[in-house]
Amino acid sequence: MSDKPIDELSGVETTGHEWDGIRELNNPMPRWWVWTFYATILWAVGYAIAYPSIPLIRDTTKGLIGFSSRAELQHEMNNAKIEQARLDVLIAAKSVEEIDADPTLREFAIAGGASAFKVNCAPCHGSGATGAPGFPNLNDDDWLWGGSLPAIQQTIAHGIRFDADPETHVSEMPAFGDVLERTQIRQVAAYIWALTNTVSDPAAADAGKQVFLDNCAVCHGEDDRGKQEFGAPNLADAIWLKGRGEQAIIRQVTLPKHGVMPAWSARLGETTVKELTVFVHSLGGGK
Repeated sequence: MSDKPIDELSGVETTGHEWDGIRELNNPMPRWWVWTFYATILWAVGYAIAYPSIPLIRDTTKGLIGFSSRAELQHEMNNAKIEQARLDVLIAAKSVEEIDADPTLREFAIAGGASAFKVNCAPCHGSGATGAPGFPNLNDDDWLWGGSLPAIQQTIAHGIRFDADPETHVSEMPAFGDVLERTQIRQVAAYIWALTNTVSDPAAADAGKQVFLDNCAVCHGEDDRGKQEFGAPNLADAIWLKGRGEQAIIRQVTLPKHGVMPAWSARLGETTVKELTVFVHSLGGGK
């Protein structure tokens, strides 16, 4: 007979333990819980036998079914490389327009182009391709040399003012500090700034229009919207590459800054250049 106290209210035997006058009832665990516990033990034993799980000195048990997560990962990686090689061959054989028109190739090219962009282009154009002073924002609609797929491909492949590539884009704005008087430079700067902003001297802006037509319109156009065959920017929008404000325009007119972009074709290969082209075009500003 048990010598453990019986609880007076419930009539259930206690465990014999007491804390501050409180005694614990010795109720058995529910049968469903006990059987579930036994089942988990059996499952664990079966899992340890079927799968690699028991550590040895230099290895682990292999398991009866021979499963290996590393082997499975390697198999998936091999399949991915095979598919990647297949798509690379297709991209190499097709034009950028054909790549962009094929949903599968376009998705693959954008992914590859985004990766190549981060490694090669982001130092100048920024990780989000938003550019910086002197480096174009590739998300907007302002394109110096054209925003179509072939135009973007040409620019990436052969660069801008890159002496080592004979097919590079070449244009050079004269230093008008040697051509125009200071007053004329201030007037044309006021005129250009007045196209999209309020100027401090409207009279100077009015006079600057004729200076512009006589000296600048041949490249930037009489409508101020630029000519892509010369790489001349559109001056009638609110996008500024070299700096904002009349003083920045005066400096650029007086002694222009000319950016240089490497020719990436020889460095990256035609396939990567095509992927970069499709990626840049997909940013939203491509035509």
